[in-house]
Amino acid sequence: MNHLEYKKAVLMRLRRIEGQMRGLQRMVEEDAPCSEILTQVAAVTSATKRVGMAMVQGYMEECLAKTAAAGGSSKPENFREFHKALSRYIDWA
Repeated sequence: MNHLEYKKAVLMRLRRIEGQMRGLQRMVEEDAPCSEILTQVAAVTSATKRVGMAMVQGYMEECLAKTAAAGGSSKPENFREFHKALSRYIDWA
């Protein structure tokens, strides 16, 4: 998947999550049963985690492609930055 396709897919997922969040707000406003709200919260949480994993995959593929294009040499600062971001994501997930 090229960068534009990847970006489009991530944005589409985020827009779906945005819609789910609006739906959750309506459910709370309309006093929907707690079990239904919690089910939707779980769905939003899962969708958000999938976006995070897509970001991880995309970043890894991009880094690997850049490393390969540079003759196999890696930039340690890029990997340190990625490691910090991934650590924050895993703590959240």
